[in-house]
Amino acid sequence: MTAPIESSPMESNAEEDYAEDREYVVVPEEAIQFLPPEWRDAFQSKVEDSRAILEAVDSDIKNLIRLVGAFQGMASLSYIHHRLSKADFNSTTEAILEHDMLTSAFVIAYVRLIDGGIGSGVSRKTLPPHLRKAHDEIIELRNKRFAHNAGHRSVDGKLDILFGDGRFDVSVTMQVGYYVRGANEWGELVTFLNGLMFDRLTKLLERLKDKTGCEWTFPSGPPPAWSDSR
Repeated sequence: MTAPIESSPMESNAEEDYAEDREYVVVPEEAIQFLPPEWRDAFQSKVEDSRAILEAVDSDIKNLIRLVGAFQGMASLSYIHHRLSKADFNSTTEAILEHDMLTSAFVIAYVRLIDGGIGSGVSRKTLPPHLRKAHDEIIELRNKRFAHNAGHRSVDGKLDILFGDGRFDVSVTMQVGYYVRGANEWGELVTFLNGLMFDRLTKLLERLKDKTGCEWTFPSGPPPAWSDSR
């Protein structure tokens, strides 16, 4: 465990610099024993107090770890949807396979986030009612088309065998259905899930603040351009 030390900066000609420019120095717990006695006792007391506080909110911290575990999945889902929603559309085999690839990645990423795993998971009833049909469709796509070849209605094939002149001629006709640049509701789902994850984080940090009496902050900044799913 480390003990953060808040220290004042060097003197500055501008008073506002002195007030705003603050820094933290991290001292390894193993180094505390080498400090002067009055410093050592003060830091040891802080370490013990901090440890007691963290132990008291252990279950909330575990929830925070699970939630943070879902952030990477949320970022992947947002980026994949961005790529899918901007994909070129034409009738070439390459364009069809590109849509199929991106749709597969989106569906797998969505179900991985929804199911939870090391993340927090999202139940169907949490979703807005008008998005639940799209949710069900994605789950079916994952189960019957992309994760397993179980005969999804969007994929069909026909085999024709013709005989003549002493030989058999085999021909195959494949039909593959997909949403051009993804279904309209998929962007709404991504936007909703992004907001849900942020709300969960905010509420969890507020609960930690209430229980410990200390502020809990999380790194934040402007979202990347590709995170806008509209």
